[in-house]
Amino acid sequence: MKQIPEEYKSAYTSISSLGEFRLIDHLTKNIPAKRSETIKAIGDDAAVVDLGNGDVEVISTDLLVENVHFDLSYVPLRHLGYKSVVVNISDIVAMNAEPIGITISLAVSSRFSVEALDELYAGIQLACEKYNVDLLGGDTSSINQGMVISVSAIGKGKKDEIVYRNNAKAKDLICVTGDLGAAYAGFLVLDREKAVFLKTPDIQPDLSDYDYAISRQLKPEARLDVIREMKANGVKPNSMIDISDGLASELYHICTQSKKGCNIYANKLPIDWQVGKVAEEFEIGINTFALNGGEDYELLFTVPIEDFQKVKDMKDVHIIGNISEDEHVLQVLLDSGQSVELEAQGWSHFSRP
Repeated sequence: MKQIPEEYKSAYTSISSLGEFRLIDHLTKNIPAKRSETIKAIGDDAAVVDLGNGDVEVISTDLLVENVHFDLSYVPLRHLGYKSVVVNISDIVAMNAEPIGITISLAVSSRFSVEALDELYAGIQLACEKYNVDLLGGDTSSINQGMVISVSAIGKGKKDEIVYRNNAKAKDLICVTGDLGAAYAGFLVLDREKAVFLKTPDIQPDLSDYDYAISRQLKPEARLDVIREMKANGVKPNSMIDISDGLASELYHICTQSKKGCNIYANKLPIDWQVGKVAEEFEIGINTFALNGGEDYELLFTVPIEDFQKVKDMKDVHIIGNISEDEHVLQVLLDSGQSVELEAQGWSHFSRP
């Protein structure tokens, strides 16, 4: 490839200076949706297309690249296949819709055998069975090295039941499902054990004390159960998003798009004890795991304060704060009574060295 002369480099904008979401905005700002059927194009967990008669189709797509999103030195192919489906189904669920199908496109190098791909697709099949979705098609291609997986998920729902990121209201309760930070804790442990193994291959890792955190990293689940329970309880969130890049990052999406602020209570963040163990070992503040750890794939949503009684006793749902009117104030309230600015430090593509 021809190199750009040094004197001309200043004329070009580096991708890393924009980051993933600003890059998407930059690339798509001059390509507005033109079809009347398109209700929501870019800017949420999934696109929404009007099918008529009050029905909508919900579509999401994601790309997983070896050594960027997954490391096959410690991620089993079966787990990778399962996770690649689940992370896309999670986007459909975050729109308050039901997933119905997926497509898989796969590019692999010659280092992979047919038997290896069988393992990958065994995980894909398990996820399809778990979430009752069909494999609708896809494509395969060769590449010079590594593996790239592209998954598109399709869902369905009623137009008036779809939930977007941009509709949080002042005084809404902020809720999350499950617990936070365990997937990041699992990643740190696996990455540490990989480094140990590379130095001393004869030593086998003992991961028994980290079973939950590792399972959260290797085999996440989409919270389809929660949106079904909310519908059964007559709860419709005002806004919702899944937690893929960390709680703080997702709160910024909701607040920025809704033009609101938020107050988060540190002592309300749901954190598993194994996260505390890993935080101590790595000398990282435990709230950093909860606020900035990615890949939990839990749901973050806001509901009217009038729904407090309906959500407070829901299984695996935690109220962690409230939405405020001031869009410039996103803060975490500590046990000491001090408030600190919420900082979104979650995963960012293109910022890697």
